[in-house]
Amino acid sequence: MSEETKAQGCSEESCATCAHADGCSSKKTDMREPANPYSSVKRVIGVVSGKGGVGKSFVTASLARMMREKGYNVGILDADITGPSIPKMYGIHGQAKGSEEGIFPALAKDGTRIMSVNLLLDDEEAPVIWRGPIIAGVVKQFWTDVIWDDIDYLFVDMPPGTGDVPLTVFQSFPVDGIVIVTSPQDLVQMIVKKAYGMAKQMNIPVLGIVENYSYVKCPDCGKEIKIFGESHIDEIAESYGVPVLGKMPIDTKMAEAVEEERFYDITNPYIKDIEL
Repeated sequence: MSEETKAQGCSEESCATCAHADGCSSKKTDMREPANPYSSVKRVIGVVSGKGGVGKSFVTASLARMMREKGYNVGILDADITGPSIPKMYGIHGQAKGSEEGIFPALAKDGTRIMSVNLLLDDEEAPVIWRGPIIAGVVKQFWTDVIWDDIDYLFVDMPPGTGDVPLTVFQSFPVDGIVIVTSPQDLVQMIVKKAYGMAKQMNIPVLGIVENYSYVKCPDCGKEIKIFGESHIDEIAESYGVPVLGKMPIDTKMAEAVEEERFYDITNPYIKDIEL
């Protein structure tokens, strides 16, 4: 019997006859959903942030590109249902196709497999006005119904915060670890703490932190200008015992590539060459 069960005053005998045993928090159950039978996904990496606007999708795509350049088969599951951006970054438009076996993800020019709600809508610019349970159900279907085929890494681009979708992913997917994305503002410690705390409560390893908007380089003298103030990410990461995977500046060339929908050409030199 677990220490948590003992602390709640439960016994094996009382749990066996309890009418609420199935919903009891002391009863550990595996809530993970089975993947599509035509999928073989070796590792699932979530990309999260405590707040919006920190470049989470950019980091997700950068990590996917890094592993793709190493020769791995890669997929991106765009779980940001109400704010999807991954397909447009890769220049993917139109609708996904399906069969009796499931839904086929779109294939980017670099071979990355991508699934997003944008690929299921008649109008990709139409707002998605759905309640939480419906959104969570769609995210699950991206795991259970999509034919990912044989891929080494599936990166899950999550919406900001610690709400329905991150909870659904952590409970339903076999997540191997998460990468936290943040920025240098004073709120950074609280942002990281929220994301880190949720991962720890769900027993998901934190693989590291990426800081975005760290600085901008003067085009004339090359001086680094820290427009959001001094970074504290190193000490924050050290306090949680996780590595800093990268400090990304505001890079106009990379921003232009995103706007031109050709992220499949990008190599992000600001994220460490790591084996996730």
